Amino acid sequence: MSQSEFDFAAVRAQFPILQQSENGQPLVYLDNGATSQKPLQVIEAIDRYYREQNANVHRGVYGLSERATELYEGAREISRQFLNAHSTKEIVFVRGTTEAINLVAHSWGRANLKAGDEVIVTEMEHHSNIVPWQLLRDQLGIRLTVLRINNAGEICLNALKGLVSDKTKLLAVTHMSNALGSINPVKEMVEIAHSVGAKVLIDGAQATPHMQVDVRDIDCDFYALSGHKMYGPTGIGVLYAKAALLEAMPPYQGGGDMIYSVTFEKTEYNVLPYKFEAGTPNIAGAIGLGAAMQFMQSIGLERIAAYEADLLDYATERLQEIEGLRIIGTAEHKGGVVSFVLDGAHPHDLATLMDQDGIAVRASHHCAMPVMQHFNVPATVRASLGVYNNREDIDRLVAAIEEAKEMLV
Repeated sequence: MSQSEFDFAAVRAQFPILQQSENGQPLVYLDNGATSQKPLQVIEAIDRYYREQNANVHRGVYGLSERATELYEGAREISRQFLNAHSTKEIVFVRGTTEAINLVAHSWGRANLKAGDEVIVTEMEHHSNIVPWQLLRDQLGIRLTVLRINNAGEICLNALKGLVSDKTKLLAVTHMSNALGSINPVKEMVEIAHSVGAKVLIDGAQATPHMQVDVRDIDCDFYALSGHKMYGPTGIGVLYAKAALLEAMPPYQGGGDMIYSVTFEKTEYNVLPYKFEAGTPNIAGAIGLGAAMQFMQSIGLERIAAYEADLLDYATERLQEIEGLRIIGTAEHKGGVVSFVLDGAHPHDLATLMDQDGIAVRASHHCAMPVMQHFNVPATVRASLGVYNNREDIDRLVAAIEEAKEMLV
């Protein structure tokens, strides 16, 4: 898709923060993999809630509470549609992908895993899809097995087929790598895992801002996302899980709203999904997340994917023109992430100098240290794309790298 076919100016105008300057230069924000900026539609929805609609949900019989509840549950329905879940019972609001994965690990995992059982993760996982399973390994005696990647940053399906067995109880895999941009063949991976009776959890934090996700088509058992990476607020996310699994899982936390009745002798838990939403929820966050999903849908997920694919191709081509620059992660199927290193320059120094030109990029291990170890680098510079970036941003990125290179190399 060419830029002329995409109403870029109208989309970018929805993001007030992008109108400002950094160090005297117009801001080029290329750290969307860490968090995205927020459009007016989201900002105004949150502002309107606090100005006109603020009340606790589910508990009040007065009009303000009922309207707040309607907005909160409306956001759940928007989330159901966004993921094509079968029912809103399968949509649990959480703080983000990290909490979603921990919920599954400590609720489903403790109820279903025992010593000797196997959880498979991939070498490209974010730490939040590694550490919870390590905790269970150390506490329950399960086995944690790693599915390795190749030097392009890709998963081999045949390797997965050779790894799964009747001991495999869960495959935990990222849909799109935050450090490499690799898009994994999750539907095929689900089929392989299900063939041995294993469940599948997908970390969708990076995928949902960039592509259409259909959990019923993928047939995953769990899918997690974070609002702040998809133009929504921080502190809100979704755990999708098949209703039968949620019904059988014990609560993750205890408190108000996750109960039906309480005595000192016995507590009866609430129906789905409220059994997993203890305490006053992030009401404004859920409303903001719903607004963010509607913002993306108003553009069209397929149009976003096509636009960003074109921009990624352009960024890759331009960066490869820089002598001494090496792209880390060259998978055939990639989302809007380009990680790279520059000979003779530490990524942190490079990013610091680029900031002087108003270019915001991430220099880090990106909470994916095993990826850095695989490629034998301490860190990378990561330029991660959003719907409000364009070719001019990429040209300024390249110019800033060339300028920094003269100072560092």
